[in-house]
Amino acid sequence: MTLTWSVVGLVLFGALLHASWNALVKSSTDKAMDTALIHLIGSLLAVPAVMVMGWPPAAAWPYIIASTVIHIGYYIALTGAYKHGDLGLTYPLMRGTAPLLVALTATFTVGESLSPIAWAGVLGVCCGVLTLGLSRHAMESPRAVRFALTNAVIIAIYTVVDAIGARLSGNALQYVVTLFVLDGWPFALIVLARRRGAVWPYAKKRWPLAMGGALASFGSYGIALWAMTRAPVATVAALRETSVLFAALLGSWFLKEAFTLRRALGTAVIVAGVMALRLG
Repeated sequence: MTLTWSVVGLVLFGALLHASWNALVKSSTDKAMDTALIHLIGSLLAVPAVMVMGWPPAAAWPYIIASTVIHIGYYIALTGAYKHGDLGLTYPLMRGTAPLLVALTATFTVGESLSPIAWAGVLGVCCGVLTLGLSRHAMESPRAVRFALTNAVIIAIYTVVDAIGARLSGNALQYVVTLFVLDGWPFALIVLARRRGAVWPYAKKRWPLAMGGALASFGSYGIALWAMTRAPVATVAALRETSVLFAALLGSWFLKEAFTLRRALGTAVIVAGVMALRLG
């Protein structure tokens, strides 16, 4: 398996989609409600797709079920991180630490080893991502940091689980649409049970934006899992986290977060890491 330029281009586009729906959640006045709404709509959108494509083989189902359970923790940690910290702090911490964890465990989990240049690329992307996120605000927002680092571990776990599941299914798109059919419901039901009467008025106001977020989430993860069936998991996981660069830009443009010299340096390191991943 090799990382071709076509795969790189698609994963970068998926990274932009991922950053977009995360910026949408961060900009929300009710982050848990928006997260639940986005993924519930994603589940509904996936139903006709899975009816056309069919269900994945039995070998993939343990991974789909495991991923669905793991994603409950992901959504809880995600909303907690965005509640207590800026997008520019929490998103890089979550996304920058996870690919390093994936790379460190790839030999044992998916039987892959990276070349020295690929390792340099993974480390470059992770260091660049963390440079974008680490700042004095990390010391001022300990709860946000705890949520973000917890989520990094969760992201690494579901990345490996879904990569194996998608490969076993033989059809990454079939796997991801089935996952989306199931994935949105558990966390959404938890939020709905807590909010009750407030849900419908909020959903009527936010559903157009949530629809866009659902499509972005679906496209982003579908591209990532497809790429993991054609290139090493660790390199795709690292490349996907260039979404942090897009998140930094979106945070600056739409959320009025400062784009500092430190963020410019982090951006340059990420770009160098991407080049090393491709060469590796």
